[in-house]
Order: sequence, then C-alpha cells, then structure tokens
Amino acid sequence: MIKRGTIWWPFFAFAVIGAFTLLTPFKTLNAQELGLSKSESDTTIGCLFPMSGRAGVLGRDSVLGVRLAMKYLETQLSSDRPRLRVLIGDTKSKLSNATALAKRFIDVEGASFLCGVVNSSVAIEVSSIAKSAGVFFVGTDHASSRLTGEFLHDRYFRVTNDTRQSMTAGALFIQDYFSDHLAEKPLRISYVGPDYEYGYQVWADFREALDRLGVAYEIIGVLWPRLSEPDYSRYINELIRQKPDIVLNSLWGGDFVAFVTQATDTELFEKSRFANFEKGGDYEIFAELGSKMPLGLLLSSRHHNNWPDTEFNQWFVEEFHREAGYFPSSGAQGAFTGIVAISEVLKKVGTNHRNSGAIIKAFEELGLTVPEDPEGFQSSMDANSHQIRQVMAIGETVLDDRYPPAKVMLGNWHIYYPDQLEGETSRRN
Repeated sequence: MIKRGTIWWPFFAFAVIGAFTLLTPFKTLNAQELGLSKSESDTTIGCLFPMSGRAGVLGRDSVLGVRLAMKYLETQLSSDRPRLRVLIGDTKSKLSNATALAKRFIDVEGASFLCGVVNSSVAIEVSSIAKSAGVFFVGTDHASSRLTGEFLHDRYFRVTNDTRQSMTAGALFIQDYFSDHLAEKPLRISYVGPDYEYGYQVWADFREALDRLGVAYEIIGVLWPRLSEPDYSRYINELIRQKPDIVLNSLWGGDFVAFVTQATDTELFEKSRFANFEKGGDYEIFAELGSKMPLGLLLSSRHHNNWPDTEFNQWFVEEFHREAGYFPSSGAQGAFTGIVAISEVLKKVGTNHRNSGAIIKAFEELGLTVPEDPEGFQSSMDANSHQIRQVMAIGETVLDDRYPPAKVMLGNWHIYYPDQLEGETSRRN
C-alpha cells in the first residue's frame, strides 16, 4: 500500500504502474514520455499538470489517469486504434512553467494536441497558445466557464464539467433542498472563494443560476482568501459572525483541506449549512481528513468513487487502486477521459488525422462512455460551446469506510442530467 501524504508515494506509484506502458525520462523538458516513440507514433499529445504544492495530488493522480487510459486503449484490439505518444510536463502550478512547456511541446516535439491543466488562469493562457499555434487543447480539470465562453476557439474542447454546469446544479439543489425555507423567506448566503479567475467565475455563475431559477436570496458577505492561504481563521471567524443560512465555498485541493481542518475546531458547521458544489466532494479531501471530515456538508466533484454504481466506474476505481495502492481523486478520471477522447476522435478521422477540419467535426460529434456516466447515459460534446455534457451528482457527507483511509464519503445523492441544466438555460433565453 502506498501511503498518501508522503513525498515519496507518487514515485513509487509511477514505478508500479510503469509495468504496463513505456516510461522514459524526458530530461530536456523535465517531462516524461509514454506510449510510442516520436518516429513510431501518428500523434504527439503534450499534457500539463501540477505535481507539487497543494494542487500536486490532482496533478499526480491525473498522470496516473493518463497511464490508465493508455492501458485501457491497449485493451481495445481495434486495428484502427491511433498510435499515440504522450508527453507529461510538471507545471509546478506556475504560469511561466506551463507556457514554456506548452510552447516546447508544440515547437520542438511537434505536439498537435495539448491536454490537462488544473488552474483556470493557466488554462486561459495555454488555450491562447494553442489557438495561435493551430493545435488542439483538451481541458481535463480546470473549470472556468470563460474557457467555453469569451475565450472559446474552434480548437478548444473540455471533457469535464465547468463552473456554469456545477453552479446550475448547485442552484437546482438549493431550490429543492431549501424549498421549505424559501417558501417563507430569502436564503442568506455568504461566499468564500479563491482570489483568482476560478473563484470569481464560480461566484458569478452561481448568482446567475440563482437568478435564472428565480431563487430568492440575500448576499451576506463575500470573502477572497489568496491561493495557498496558510491561516483561514479570520475568514472562518467572519463567516461565524455573519451567520448566513448557507456558506458557499469554492476552495479546492489542499486549500479546501486546510479550510475544513481549521473550521472543524470552530462552530462554523453548527451555525450554517456548508456547501461546495465544485471540488469539495473530491476523494482526496476525504482521504486527507479521515474521521475528521464533518458530516452533513453539501458537496460535489467531477468524479465520485462510490457513484455511479456501474461496471465501468468500478473497473476504473479498482484498477487505479490496484496500480497505485490508493483510490483516485477526480483529476484522474478527467485525464483518463481526455486521452480516451483524443484517441476516439483520431480513430474517427482515420487517415485524416492531420486534417484539422475533420478533427473539429469529430470532436463536435463526440459521444463517449466514461466512468462517471450513470447506466443508460453517455457523455457527449456540445457542438456550440465545445463543453462536454455530463450528469452532475451532489451529495451529503455520511459515514462510509469502504474507501480507506476515508471514513466519510458522499451519500443521499441528488442527480441532475444535462437536459435539466440546459432546460433552465432555455427558459431564461
């Protein structure tokens, strides 16, 4: 068993998982190379993930997700399966590193696809680089809806939920969960989110969704802690003082772990309901906090190890655990989906794999079954926004020790299909 939270675990995990795919140190880029060599492959994909700092868990799990995708594709015995070369670079959560890697992948290594990127601000810059160079960028774990809005271009596609979708699901959840309260008076809301692009967009999309649905609410306070804030006590104390009906939080990764850890010693979770509809329900949170994870929090994520209960999701979770020795965070499934989506598109275009028009058309018509799809549903690409359409699941933290070291998981699910989310959009328009 690989122990999480220690500095050596990802390297041990890489050694174990490397048994099923070629792994070559890519020294000049401080990157790794998977799959076939440059001369043997049809296409080079350059993936960008942070593998250190508070976002490091998501990045390292994304790398394992890429490797699991390569293994999954190897089991597809189709003769027309594209021959892939995948480069993986560590952005260290820095914009300068990400842009240097992206340009190097394109200009020196001949990458025709970029993928990954966790930070939305970094993703906006990488998308601009891809647009200028005429290569494709497949987003796997950043969520700002501006990427599929004002910054959208014909070669950007995202394969995980964005902030508009998750906040619309959150607003629908609030409309249902607090229906008795809303029948009598507006919901008093305080917001705390990271002080950068992603945090701003979550808050904008949430208010837009509440307005769209006609939910009566009152804003009590808005707080903007910086990324990697070491001490959240003044924000927590301010939220306790404000006494809202609900605190909406959009911190993620290690920042969310730190916030919840510091808040558990206060009366915050007793005074107000607490929600995070984006990444608060990520498994990494439950694994880090163990029995310290509070019950009754209202959370979601882009993938859940215990939902949906399908053979594909069970295979993904168990295979990841078998290779890595621990259960995956949501970044793994996003990266897995990104590589499988690129492979599926290239398979569809066949010998036209250098024809950008054919690739755009194949992406816009993409239908893909992924681990987070419930039975009878298949993810599909929206041809207009280039945003994948998927089911959103919001749950409540309950005792569940089936995925150690976590002692708490999500349960009491509320499920929202794309038609529900987009139906509200249609009514607004």
